[in-house]
Amino acid sequence: MDELLQYRDQFPILDKTLYLINHSLGAMPVGVYDRLREYADIWATRGIRAWAEGWWEMPLTTGNKVGRIIGADPGTVVMHQNVSVCQSVILSCFDLTGKRNKIVYEAMNFPSVMYVYEAHARAAGARIVEVPSDDGITIDTQRMIDAIDEETLLVPISHVLFKSAYIQDIKPIIEKAHKVGAMVVLDVYQSAGTVPFNVRDLEVDFATGGSVKWLCGGPGAGYLYVRSDLHSRLEPKVTGWMAHRAPFAFEPEMDYANDIHRFLHGSPAVPAYYAAESGYDVVNQIGVERIREKSVRQTTRLIELADAQGWKVNSPREAAQRGGSVIIDAPYSGEVVRELAARDVLVDYRPGAGIRIGPHFFNTDAEVDRVIDVIRDILDTKAYENHMSAEGAKF
Repeated sequence: MDELLQYRDQFPILDKTLYLINHSLGAMPVGVYDRLREYADIWATRGIRAWAEGWWEMPLTTGNKVGRIIGADPGTVVMHQNVSVCQSVILSCFDLTGKRNKIVYEAMNFPSVMYVYEAHARAAGARIVEVPSDDGITIDTQRMIDAIDEETLLVPISHVLFKSAYIQDIKPIIEKAHKVGAMVVLDVYQSAGTVPFNVRDLEVDFATGGSVKWLCGGPGAGYLYVRSDLHSRLEPKVTGWMAHRAPFAFEPEMDYANDIHRFLHGSPAVPAYYAAESGYDVVNQIGVERIREKSVRQTTRLIELADAQGWKVNSPREAAQRGGSVIIDAPYSGEVVRELAARDVLVDYRPGAGIRIGPHFFNTDAEVDRVIDVIRDILDTKAYENHMSAEGAKF
C-alpha cells in the first residue's frame, strides 16, 4: 500500500482533475480554507491588535516552518514576496564596482533570477559569467568550478534546473566559491519539498525559494535563508522599517537589527503566509525523505513509459541526478499540453524542453500511467488528422 495516499483527500482539485503540474503550482491543501478564514476573523475582531498578537513576527514564525524543510536553524529564514525580491535583497548587500564583482551562474538558471543580476550588472558594471550546458539538460560541475575565481563575488545557482529537473552537484561548487572568498546563493525552488537537503550541511551562504511549487503553499510566500554568521555583517540597501533595530521608535536613521530581521524590508504580506502554512505543515508531517522515495519511483516509471513510446526524455535518467519532474519531448508538445488541459489533465510545456510532468506524494501510480495513455491518444488523433489532411490535399 502507498501510505502517502492517505493525504490525498486533503487536496480538493484531485477529485476531478489529473493534477501533475506540482513543479509549477502545487495543489492547494484543504487547510487553506480554514487558515484564510482565521486570518479574516482575526482582522475583523482584533483589528490593529493583531500586529502585536502574531502578525508582525509572521515573516519569522512562518520562515521557521520552511526552515524545518530545508534544514535551517530557527531564526535564519524570513519570508518575502518572491525569489526576485530575495535575490535583490541579497545583491543589495554588496558593492559591485570593485575588482571582485564577477557573478557566475549556469546558463540554464531561472530567467527571473538572471534578470535581477543582469539589471544590476548594467547599472553598476558587474561582470556576469554564464556557464553553458553541453546537452540542454545538465551543467558540467567542473566547468562551474573553473569559472569561479578570486574576482568572483556571488554564485547564484539553481539546486534543481527548472527546464530539465537536473540536480546540480552543488557541494563542490560551494567549496570552490568559499575557497576563493565568494558566496553562494542557492535557489531551492525546484528542490524544497521533493529533494532532501540541508542548508547547514551544505554550508551555503544564502538560499532562496518560494511556496508555489512542491511546498503547496501558493503564491506570495517566498523565503530567504541567510547563514547566521552573516546576520550582523551585511547591510542590505533594499530595506525598510522591519529591518530596523527598533522599528516602532520611528527613528529617521537606519539602525539595522542584529539578527535575521535586517533582511526584511516593508510590512509583511500576512495573508500569503496564512495560506502557505498548510502546505508546509503537510510536508513537514510526511518528511521530504518519504516524498523523495515515492517521487523517484514515479518519475522512473514516467521515463520507462516514455521510452516505450519512443519519445525523447529531456531529464536525467539517473535518479540521483533527477528532481521531482520529468520532461518528455513528444511530437507537437505545445499542442498536446493544450489538449490535455481541455481534458482536465494538467501538465505544462516549456519551449526547447517539452512536456513537464511533476507527480507529488498525493498522486497515484495509476495517474502516472494514465497521463502517458492520454498523451498517446492525443498524438494518435493528431497523426490521423494530419494523414486525412494530406490525403485531402491530393484532390
